[in-house]
Amino acid sequence: MAKDSSFDIVSKVEFPEVTNAISMAMKEITTRYDFKGSKSTISLEKEELVLVSDDEYKLDQLKDVLLSKLAKRDVPIKNISYKKIENASGGTVRQRAELISGIDKDNAKKINTIIKNKGLKVKTQIQDDQIRVTGKSRDDLQQVIAAIKAADLPIDVQFINYR
Repeated sequence: MAKDSSFDIVSKVEFPEVTNAISMAMKEITTRYDFKGSKSTISLEKEELVLVSDDEYKLDQLKDVLLSKLAKRDVPIKNISYKKIENASGGTVRQRAELISGIDKDNAKKINTIIKNKGLKVKTQIQDDQIRVTGKSRDDLQQVIAAIKAADLPIDVQFINYR
C-alpha cells in the first residue's frame, strides 16, 4: 500500500525581510530629491506598517518606494491591507497598513472549494491558519498546487512541507 503524500498551504510574511525592505526604502528616501526636507518615515509596529509623510501625494510616493523594496525581497504585496489616511501631528498624514499572516476562514473555504472542484482524490484539513492537503498520488497534489496558483486569491499563498 502506497504511503500518502502531503503538503501545507500557508500564507506568511517574513518579518526580517520586511525590516530589511523598510531600511532599504528609508535609505532611498533620504537620497531622493523629491523627499528633500520631508518628514517621511516608515516604521514597523508589531505586525503593522506605519507610513508618515507631509501630504497624501508624498504618502503615495512613499508607498511606491516601499512596495518596490518589498517586492524585491519577495514579501507578498497582496498580504498588505491599508487602512484609511489620518492626520498626524506637525501637519503630516499617517497611514497604517496591516501585514496579513495566516489564512482566515473565508479564504480557507475558497481554497477548499477550488480543490473540491478539481475532482481529485485528495483530502483537505484546515489546521488553524494553514491547510494540509493529503493524497495518494503526487500528480494529484501537483494539480492542486497548479490550480491554487492559477486562482485569483485575495492573499498570497506558499506551499511548504511537500512530502
